Amino acid sequence: MNSLLITGTDTDAGKTVLTSALAAYWQMYFPDRTLGIMKLLQTGTGDLELYTRLFALDQTPEELNPLHFNAPLAPPIAAEREGRQIDLEKVWTALAGLKQRKDFVLVEALGGLGSPVTRELTVADIARDWRMRGVLVAPVKLGAIGQVVANVALARQTGFNLRGIVLNCVQDRSTQEIANLTPIDLIESLTQIPVLGILPHLNDPTDRVQLAQIASELDLERLLTGVSLISQTSK
Repeated sequence: MNSLLITGTDTDAGKTVLTSALAAYWQMYFPDRTLGIMKLLQTGTGDLELYTRLFALDQTPEELNPLHFNAPLAPPIAAEREGRQIDLEKVWTALAGLKQRKDFVLVEALGGLGSPVTRELTVADIARDWRMRGVLVAPVKLGAIGQVVANVALARQTGFNLRGIVLNCVQDRSTQEIANLTPIDLIESLTQIPVLGILPHLNDPTDRVQLAQIASELDLERLLTGVSLISQTSK
């Protein structure tokens, strides 16, 4: 499986930061291997524009973001406002093409696992139906433990292959604050899913050197399953 779905507990959990960090790491340490990035579905502006600006990607805008709606709302509502349908076949076709052409594909989801993609399907349903494996990003804040537990429960209910959890500091946090708000031992005990690392707060989330550095401190063996990491240790 040469792709990874980056999903979150909610909007603004840190999916884009993790996706950017892994992409920066890949392009720094695996320059001879091809990488694809996809935002499954975007409402409003943000990720499509950021990835286009930040990374040199040999792929079309449609492959980077196959489906886009202008209003920053839940996809079914945004689509209805524009009188359009949510064409998941278009998204699947673009993803399948990228996976065929690229050595590895990072796929950023939208919202949390329970976020609606259509009026019938959530992100978790799509992840299951498309047999994707993924990682859950959770912000370091009060209430995060409950959100993680709920999202992991939904992943299990739908059969989504969740590989691990990454904590993200959406603001500066001390080691003690992280331990108090998102204690790793408690999260792992409640979910039986490993925490693969903590992303520190970045003042400049577009600094590719810093992004690659924070990615290198994660459990990349689990995140990049099937990819040799020899090049990391040889640098």
